[in-house]
Amino acid sequence: MSDTLLDKIITISGKPGLYKIMTQTRTGVVAISLGDQSKVVTNLGQQVNVLSEIRIYGIKDEVALETIFEKIYRLEKGKQAGVKPKASKDELESYFFEVFQDYDEDRVYASDIKKIVQWYNLLLGAGYLKYDLAPQEEKPDSGS
Repeated sequence: MSDTLLDKIITISGKPGLYKIMTQTRTGVVAISLGDQSKVVTNLGQQVNVLSEIRIYGIKDEVALETIFEKIYRLEKGKQAGVKPKASKDELESYFFEVFQDYDEDRVYASDIKKIVQWYNLLLGAGYLKYDLAPQEEKPDSGS
């Protein structure tokens, strides 16, 4: 698997927001908040999740979180998400259905969608999400 921008972005249990890994220690990581730029040192007791490893349940397959971010980016043409994270459950689910029609409504909760929208907006604001907005089409291999 190739390195992605999200390989260094983490969530830390018990702490809001997203963090960028600065360095690893024997017992955890030193990270900096994407929000207020504060430094955090984790320990063995804290659960750390790397965004590039997070998958969203689909009806057929699990989809990488980064793929979801790219779908939101394309839907919003590179702007902030069109729904507020504090929107109602119905609004969040309706918006997410526009982004990912195949998501598993029994296993992806409104609270998950809220986090995804918050993370998307945070990553976009920090300059981590940059995708080509040209229409996605399969191009025949030109053999260059």
